[in-house]
Amino acid sequence: MATINFYLDKPDKKGFAPIHLRINCKGSQIKLSIGQKIESKNFNKTKQKAIGLSAESHEINHYLDFLKERADELLHHSPKKTFSQDEIKSVLNEHIENYKENNYVNIVKEQVSLYGKPYTFVDLFAGAGGFSEGFLQAENNNKFFDFIVANDINENCELTHVVRYNHQLGLDAEFLKQDITEPDFLDNLLEKINGKEIDVVCGGPPCQSFSLAGKRKKFDKKDDLFSHYLEVIKVLQPKYFVMENVKGILTKEGGKIKELIIKEINSIVDIKEIPLLISFIKKIENESNSFLFDSIIKRVELEKLLEKDKESGEEDFIRFVENRFKKITPKIADYKTSKTDENINTIRHGFNLLARTKEWEKLKRDIIKEKDFCNIDNDNFVNSFTDFLTEIESESVISKIENSFSSLKIPIAYKADCNDIITSLKIYTSSFDDSIEILKSHCNATQKKELNTILESIRLYKIEQPFVANASNYGVPQNRERVLFIGCRKDQKYIYEIPPTVSEEEKVTIFEALYDLDFIGNNQEAHRYEPIDISVQYNGTAKKMKNLLIKRNIDGKPNSQSGKSFAEWSKNGRLIERFKPQTKPFYVRSTEGLENGEKYFDILNNHKTSNQNETVIERLSVILKEGNYKKAQPKLEKLGLSTNKRNYNVLKPNEQSSTIMTIADDYIHYNSPRALTVREMARLQSFDDSFVFQGKRSTGGNNRKTEVPQYTLVGNAVPPLLARAVANEILKHIK
Repeated sequence: MATINFYLDKPDKKGFAPIHLRINCKGSQIKLSIGQKIESKNFNKTKQKAIGLSAESHEINHYLDFLKERADELLHHSPKKTFSQDEIKSVLNEHIENYKENNYVNIVKEQVSLYGKPYTFVDLFAGAGGFSEGFLQAENNNKFFDFIVANDINENCELTHVVRYNHQLGLDAEFLKQDITEPDFLDNLLEKINGKEIDVVCGGPPCQSFSLAGKRKKFDKKDDLFSHYLEVIKVLQPKYFVMENVKGILTKEGGKIKELIIKEINSIVDIKEIPLLISFIKKIENESNSFLFDSIIKRVELEKLLEKDKESGEEDFIRFVENRFKKITPKIADYKTSKTDENINTIRHGFNLLARTKEWEKLKRDIIKEKDFCNIDNDNFVNSFTDFLTEIESESVISKIENSFSSLKIPIAYKADCNDIITSLKIYTSSFDDSIEILKSHCNATQKKELNTILESIRLYKIEQPFVANASNYGVPQNRERVLFIGCRKDQKYIYEIPPTVSEEEKVTIFEALYDLDFIGNNQEAHRYEPIDISVQYNGTAKKMKNLLIKRNIDGKPNSQSGKSFAEWSKNGRLIERFKPQTKPFYVRSTEGLENGEKYFDILNNHKTSNQNETVIERLSVILKEGNYKKAQPKLEKLGLSTNKRNYNVLKPNEQSSTIMTIADDYIHYNSPRALTVREMARLQSFDDSFVFQGKRSTGGNNRKTEVPQYTLVGNAVPPLLARAVANEILKHIK
């Protein structure tokens, strides 16, 4: 049994003594300098700890515990029982070098372009940072991307971002941890952007209501995230924006959702061109319909307003229409009726409700948050909440106003005025395009032609149809189909697809991605790579398995001359030269751990298997042997191993995986009866091994609502190689 302890060497002229690690085993001794100094008076030799409550003492003690843990793991818990001194020194020195590199580096650096042309990007709903990784891997014709801001609502997303981009890569990219639906979100985002022009915005609003796997929840807190995403686009007006979503969005509600999204994107206007449209409206306006035309002008002018000015602009619109109603009230009802009639009061009070739309929106958002927090769904509460939230929607208020007008006995002479009031209110809640359709209905053929010419110049973004991108077409060992909406500003070249980088026959296989990580068993954690001998592991099929290993370019294209295997790319990293890591990877358990310097300097991170009991292992063995879950079910039943679990995906080494989700237990490794580690799932998503997922590995129950552990970070991410392909295509076209 080896003993592991620390001692101090002779102090230097300033009184600081180097700390050494000492291992004694059967008369042999190994000494290693750990790269840390301390004043002798501040070190307790008996307890082997730094003395005091300072941050520095805390960090030193964490480092000593970490090294002792890794030495103990190597000497007492490794399958190997005999080590040479050089082997022990080599392993422990890797951890020590990581520590030294992390401690003596300028953490944040400006993203200065030494050569080439930088373009800026913002990553919304960033999660782990799949889009960000891919954009930092992209380079075309000396053009590249600078990372400005990422946004998400979860602390572990922020922690993973800060460790990766600020500490490890040394970038000055900001992170905004805030819900995009909050009223001051845009103000805070603009503050983080700090006056920089943003060239590209990317992100995938997690529209659960569109997902093939998720059920539609009325007033789910995620239902309206797309419109808030577009609000950011309207304010930043980037050259391109990319919106990623699930494939089911294309067929949701018979394709109506897709058409609505395209319509909303086409409704984003170039505010510099709005005066031209207003001049046209005033030109064709005549006395008989001046109120309606003025309403359209006011609606168009709302497009010019920044978020902070919108509230007063919208209230001004409602008060403008309300004044019209006040003027005709004496003409459609006598004094007594106007004060007591339920319908008149409904109309009058309806204007008050509409004028305070922002206040109602805040209230609605808070109710939806509480409803979601209390799990109100599929119960006797949900209808009451839904009814109330429906009642305060602007469309519902306008509908009641319209019904009240219908119930009044309005003289024929004022019917048209009342109809114009209702139309104006509908213009208020309509999209820009819908407002224009109302305008077109009052134009003759010549005027329509002129209007269409103006609209060509006023639409800020070009988009015809979204397209489906399969990640496996871009060097990712996974059949993950996602829909991409790419909005191209009118002054930029149109992008209608992302060309595949590999053919069907050239696709990266699961074996290529994972074979070098296959040295870990049930309930084990590896902190460094182990050598893999395919000949021993696969015996009779070794040649077949070796043939699956192909040298490739980063994007997956085979290159037998200067290429690397997928596993080698994962280990070496795919970032372009200017973004190469400044420090070695490290892991922290929490934000507090990062602040306290509790870093884990491992060579390999996130490679830990679940602790599965014998029954589960036996069940997985049967499924693995049979090749798929459905085929194995009769045998499982016969052996008393059946389960209520909906599905298991057995990985096939010579194929691509199905879409990687957030629960590791859904997958069975191709060579062992076990679930996948976070690192293996990250490989199937095409993350570099140097990308460390922080915080908890997994979570369960209600915690899934608020926590985003490592498995969720991985499963929800955009595969970096898919994002890289998108980024490269943008760099090819951007002006």
